[in-house]
Order: sequence, then C-alpha cells, then structure tokens
Amino acid sequence: MTAETTNPTPLLTITPFRPADIPPEDEIVEQGKKLIESTESWKKGKTFFDTVHTCSRSKLAGDGAHWYCRISEHKPSEITFDELWDKLSHNKAEIELQFIHEIQKVVKVKDISPTASIWTLYYTFTPPVSPRVFTELQVVHFSESKPRTGIIVSLAIDLTGQGDEELHLLEEKGTKGRYVSVERVMELENGNTEWRMATSSTPGGSIPSFIVDSTMAKKISSDVPQFIKWFNTHK
Repeated sequence: MTAETTNPTPLLTITPFRPADIPPEDEIVEQGKKLIESTESWKKGKTFFDTVHTCSRSKLAGDGAHWYCRISEHKPSEITFDELWDKLSHNKAEIELQFIHEIQKVVKVKDISPTASIWTLYYTFTPPVSPRVFTELQVVHFSESKPRTGIIVSLAIDLTGQGDEELHLLEEKGTKGRYVSVERVMELENGNTEWRMATSSTPGGSIPSFIVDSTMAKKISSDVPQFIKWFNTHK
C-alpha cells in the first residue's frame, strides 16, 4: 500500500479532535468496524508469548503513523467472552491502570453519552524518557447479533482549545502523546473468544519514529498476558 491509497477510515487518525468537534458515534463505530475487519489482510508479523499474533499496515493518506495489530484467541477455561467484555467495556482506562505498569493515573474528563467518554491517562517510563499524557475519547458498542461482538474505539482528544480550559486542568503535566485504537472482542463458533486490537500512535517529544515502530508489536502484545495475569487474581 502507498500513502496515496484512499483511506477508508479517515476519522481514525492520531490528529486530535476538540471535544466540540467529536464526530457522531455511529460514524466512529462504523469506521472502527471497517478498520478492524481490514486487519485480516494486513502484513503478518511476529508471534509473541507463543499465542499473540501480530500484523501491520503502512500509513495511508491522512494517517499520522503506521498501524499495528495484535490478535489472540482464548478458551472459556482461560476467560469467557462475557468476562472479557465486562472488564473492557466499563471504565476501560481504570482497568488498564491496574495491569499496564506504565500507567500511573487515569481521570474521566467528561461523559459525552452513555457509551462515550473522555479520559486522560498519565504514563511514566524509565529515564531519560519523560512522562507522557494521552487524552482520548472512548466509544463503546456491543452487538448481540451472532457472532456476539463488542468494539471500543479510542480517538485522540485535544483539550487545549478555547472553551476547554476546565477540562484541560484535569490533565497531568507531561509530553502530549496521541493514539487511536480499535479493540474488538468477538465470540467464535468454537466457543473461544477472539481479542483483536489495532492501534496507531505517537509518543510525542523527540523519540524517533523508527524506535517506536521497532517495539510497537511486542509492546501491544504484552498487554495480553499482563491482562490475563491480572484477571486471574481479580475474578
């Protein structure tokens, strides 16, 4: 694929939206579905932790960074569809705080609707990398139609504009990073659950993009065993 190829999901970009400019939820969800389905044809990558497969897609027109995806399949004895979706669909950032070690603080900035809210997440890393702040809209959608499927779309949000001063005060001090992601939990015919997540991001600051690209696949894959370990102690 080349940068000139038409981008089928133009809303899914690391370019942030102001709260007043957030697109309609149905459009966000539709583009999220389209993107996560397209990962079936992305370039296959490495497998990590024996069970987490990865793939990637180069930037298209309008993208600010490459896309990376992880895919894992889970038997009911490990975690059921209902258990996984329950943990991810309710205040997902607060759950991530408990199993992603770099996240130190999360704050719900604003509820947009019963299925959409803005969160800010504060990350710290090993020096000399400075703390990062990611502020995002999370849109949750669930379908009972077979196969049962839950989707969470996250879009980058900018709170520095006029009129958002009170919301901006809820952000921690740190370098602004941006990411967009689509996470899908799907019940499979064999009774297992597929957990698939695609993301495009920039940490901001002076970290070279080639360093980010070289580590992204393994980094997002590590979230799976970390989550399962956390889940086993919080049933």
